[in-house]
This record gives sequence, structure tokens and C-alpha cells, in this order.
Amino acid sequence: MDMLFNTNVQFYILAYLVGGIPFGLILAKIFAGVDVKSAGSKSIGATNVLRVVKEKDPKLAKKLGAATLALDALKGLILLVIGAYAGLSESALWAVAVLTVLGHCFSPYLNFEGGKGIATGMGVLIYMLPIETLIALVVWFVMAKTVRISSLSSLTAVLSLLVASFIIHPQMPHAPVILITFIIFYKHIPNIVRLLKGEEKRVI
Repeated sequence: MDMLFNTNVQFYILAYLVGGIPFGLILAKIFAGVDVKSAGSKSIGATNVLRVVKEKDPKLAKKLGAATLALDALKGLILLVIGAYAGLSESALWAVAVLTVLGHCFSPYLNFEGGKGIATGMGVLIYMLPIETLIALVVWFVMAKTVRISSLSSLTAVLSLLVASFIIHPQMPHAPVILITFIIFYKHIPNIVRLLKGEEKRVI
């Protein structure tokens, strides 16, 4: 039990629990009266919130989608800022980053189901690797405006971040970034299958 009094362990547990908060599901239920877990892609992320709520109220959908995106990103970012202030080492901060994404993708509040990890991943990585994340956001923006397929834009952005991390910070431990990338790609397997079949829907 002494382990629970260790600051690092406390942050690891907190990261997983906070990461698992399904903001998209909560916002959609409270403000739109819809269950995003039973409609659209059944994801709790901003894209599905936008898609599902849009059928009921297009204006509200944009607001809830933006709020979901912001909250999912901030839950990891804020934890890292607090962790750094508390004196966590860089390796401990990386563990917090990974566990926050893991919590979002495999939420303890949703029978270990969850979102795709894009917003939460970008939230933690903007703190840990700001330059690489900015590059990824530019890639995402270009892909979103041209290809207009949300999953493809997101996956391309994540991949560009991983590649950029090897180029910009070749000496850093890349295992956490690879792990976050793997988690995100794993959660996107259904999207990848649809992409290969040419069945993935475009964002209108």
C-alpha cells in the first residue's frame, strides 16, 4: 500500500482515470439528449459527436464537437502541466501522457471501450513534443481540407509526428511516442479497413 503514496504512482492512476472521462458522451447526452455510443461510429470523440448531434441540431453539433475536442485535449495537457509543477521527471511525464491516452481509448467508465485518442494524444504531445505536434497539426489541416476524410487526416498527422520526432529529437526515447501511435492506429483499425475498401465517409 505504500506504493499508493508515491507521487509518480498517484499521477499514473490519476492520468488513467482522468483520461477515461468520456466528455463527448456526457456533453451529447446532457445538451442534445443523444447517445453517441449507439449511433454513428459509436465513438465518444469529437467527430462522432459532431456527426450524431448534427442530425438533430447542426449549430449545437459544432459547439459540442468543439467542446469535446477541447476537453479531450486539455485533460492530458493539464495533467502534464500539474505533473511538471509537482516535480515529475521526464520519464514519469511520458508515462502520464501514455496512460492518459490509454484511459481515453479504454475508459474504465465504459467497460474499457472509448475514443480513438486523437485529441487526447495531441493534447499530451503538444506539451511533450510541441514542434512535432505543430507539424502534425499542419499536416492534419491540409489533409482535412483536401482529402476530407477525418480518419485519414488524423492517422497521417500522427504518423508525421512520429517521423518528425525521429528527425528533430533523434536522441530522445521514442518508445512512448511509438506506443501512443500504436494505440491510436489500433483504435482506428475499423477505419483503416474501410479506407482500404474505399468505404470511409468524407466529412461534408
